[in-house]
Amino acid sequence: MPSAMSSLIHPITLLLIIFVGYGFKRFHIFGDNDYRVLQRVVFNLTLPAAIIVSFLNNSHDLSLLWVTLFGFVCGMIPIPILYFASRRRPVSERAFLMLNGAGFNIGNFCFPVMQGMLGSASLVPGAMFDMGNCVVVSAGSNLLTLRLLHIQPGKTLKEQGAGDAPVLPKITPKDKDARRLARIAAIKNILKGFFTSVPFDCYLLMIVLMLTGVTLPGVVSTVLEPFANANGFCSMLMVGMLMDLPAGRNDVKQVLRVLAWRLPFAALFAAFAWFVLPFDASIRKAVVMLCFAPTAIFATLFSDKVLGNARMAGFCLSVTAILGMIALTAINFLIPA
Repeated sequence: MPSAMSSLIHPITLLLIIFVGYGFKRFHIFGDNDYRVLQRVVFNLTLPAAIIVSFLNNSHDLSLLWVTLFGFVCGMIPIPILYFASRRRPVSERAFLMLNGAGFNIGNFCFPVMQGMLGSASLVPGAMFDMGNCVVVSAGSNLLTLRLLHIQPGKTLKEQGAGDAPVLPKITPKDKDARRLARIAAIKNILKGFFTSVPFDCYLLMIVLMLTGVTLPGVVSTVLEPFANANGFCSMLMVGMLMDLPAGRNDVKQVLRVLAWRLPFAALFAAFAWFVLPFDASIRKAVVMLCFAPTAIFATLFSDKVLGNARMAGFCLSVTAILGMIALTAINFLIPA
């Protein structure tokens, strides 16, 4: 277990890495779109390595699948609530709220923060929670948002002529064969959304190995450990590169609206985790921390694709990351385990 001093210094160090990433972008050492290179490195290399190493180096009890279910429920519940709560707002604002108001940044944010505060054992409940959460953030929230708001994938709202209406017109083919082809395309799009996500595939593989009792050779952990150790630095640097100042008052209002929903949801989920989940205090404390994680990196990706506005999503991520760091530090000192 890390000491109280290291538990305090570690989040400060991670915040420093975030601001270094932001400073490098502001001084044009990094370009505005260079985060996409690091994004590919994190999602396709360091985060998958961190997931696999956490499973190989720590025992995972099957009872922790309840934490996986809890992570999925926490990720999914806000989406329909935000959909109905925002039904009178323009479709662009609804899409931003739904994409950024649900889901958690576990692997890129909570893994490095919690490992520094609670030790490597905290990665076990973190990984189990993220299995369920990953279903939501890697594809689920985006697909559900597009379906509910009738947004066509592959085009921004501006390209689809979106105005101030709450939803886009629903386009339903009249021809029977055209409807069948549309359903097949929708199913393919859903499957592609999930199975082209390397972290999701890694979690799926680890679940299969856990259920079947198959263990991978120790050399796998030895080879992947340097990549896994780089996940914290690369993730925090990427968060800093995604940070941006708001373009105007409207951006600030939309981010504040996201916070106004995320914080009460986080408090509600955390209370349920602490008082209801049937685990010891150390696991429940870890899950409470996870409930205050910032918006997912995937949310910035999907917001960019749907809204064509990565700046606002990056601003939302940076604000929730700073608040998340404060919340996790406070929880670590206030809740015994």
